[in-house]
Amino acid sequence: MGLLSKKDAKLITDPLADNNPITIQVLGICSALAITAQLKASIVMAISVMAVLGIGNVVISLMRNIIPSKIRIIVQLVVVAALVIIVDQVLKAFSYELSKTLSVFVGLIITNCIIMGRFEAFALGNGPWRSFLDGIGNAAGYGVILIIVGFFRELLGSGTLLGFKVLGDPIEKTGLYSIGYENNGFMLLSPMALIVVGIIIWVQRSRNKDLIED
Repeated sequence: MGLLSKKDAKLITDPLADNNPITIQVLGICSALAITAQLKASIVMAISVMAVLGIGNVVISLMRNIIPSKIRIIVQLVVVAALVIIVDQVLKAFSYELSKTLSVFVGLIITNCIIMGRFEAFALGNGPWRSFLDGIGNAAGYGVILIIVGFFRELLGSGTLLGFKVLGDPIEKTGLYSIGYENNGFMLLSPMALIVVGIIIWVQRSRNKDLIED
């Protein structure tokens, strides 16, 4: 018998595609628009959300039977705020420049609809293990979209990936730039992130007609 049952495995795989938090549930759009101009920032934000949501789901699940119904939202906010502060301090300690790039958007993880939604919809009604899998799955689904958007925005907007010049040097006109290629500066603007997300949604629905709403 495998580590995960088929039902448990779906908690991880479904948010990656057919129930993706960004492209299907349309949650967490703000950070997808704001911090995806650089692939590195996208990856770090994805990991940060995964840590907060995975651990947060477990904490809420463990406390679910002792949280008074009337104050459950306040308790959830306190849990996610504590985890976000820890993540923020870790980033400042080990990657200060990147923490400045992400700036307020790390703090805004507290109000990320995906996190509060999973706390409320899943962790309050399920055990710690399944809640952990649900948190990791939804955070991974969110992170995949951020990384895809960040990949294309940095590549086409700056000609780099993770800060490395992969298309050549635009100043010395090497690589693709030697044949007249120019970076698309529009890709670094937030509206282009929305367009890239829209293209992903279109491709996803083209491949799976069941996702098309009547």
